[in-house]
Amino acid sequence: MTQLNSNEASVAPNPVKIARRGQDLYNRSIRSQVETRDNVGKIIAIDLTTSNYEIDDNLLEATDRLQSQFPDAIIWAERIGFNAVYAVGGTLTKVDLS
Repeated sequence: MTQLNSNEASVAPNPVKIARRGQDLYNRSIRSQVETRDNVGKIIAIDLTTSNYEIDDNLLEATDRLQSQFPDAIIWAERIGFNAVYAVGGTLTKVDLS
């Protein structure tokens, strides 16, 4: 499992490590449960210390709900069914759901 342990969670984690763990946790454990036609395009915020998550149309709503349950959460976010949360100067690419 790719959860952060308590020692890692107590110090400021490396952004590259957060990204790697977030993507790994999403792809291995969560993606198959949440990547449905109803959820495509929504945001999933994942707490890397507990593997709990929240889904919403709005990034702030999802992260706020997750952080209210887990105040020390280390949060990774994805746009379900896409390769990025937001596109800046580019386009989002939809992933194949088949």
